[in-house]
Amino acid sequence: MTTALRVVVIDDDDSMRKALQRLLVAAGFGSVGYASAEAFLREEPDPGADCVVCDQNLPAMSGLELLDALRRRRGEVRLILITAFDSPGLGQSAVRDGAAACLTKPFVGSALIDAVHSAIALSGKVGSPRAQ
Repeated sequence: MTTALRVVVIDDDDSMRKALQRLLVAAGFGSVGYASAEAFLREEPDPGADCVVCDQNLPAMSGLELLDALRRRRGEVRLILITAFDSPGLGQSAVRDGAAACLTKPFVGSALIDAVHSAIALSGKVGSPRAQ
C-alpha cells in the first residue's frame, strides 16, 4: 500500500498560492496552503508535509528563515524555495543551507513538479502522488 504524498505551499500572494496548489493537485499530490510561514508553523503537525514549497519574500519570516526553523524543529526537511526577486547567489545559498531547490518566478509548472519529485525522492519517502 502506498501513502499519499502531501505538499504544503506557503505564499502571501493568494492567487500564486492557489495556482501552485492546483498544479500540485493536478499532478496527483495532496496540497494545503498557508499565507505565512508563521501560520504554517502554528498549525502544522509534526512531521507534516512530505515537501514544502515556500516563497522567499514573505512579510515577516522569510523562506530561508522558515527552512532554518524547520531544520531546528525536525532535522531534515525538504523545502523548495521560490522567489520573484532572484538576488545573486540566493539559489546557491538556499541549497547550501538545505533547500532541495530554488526556483525563480516565473517558472514552468513542470520544473516545480520535477523539483517536488526530486525532493521527496531524496528524503527516501515511499509513496505515490496518485494514492489519494
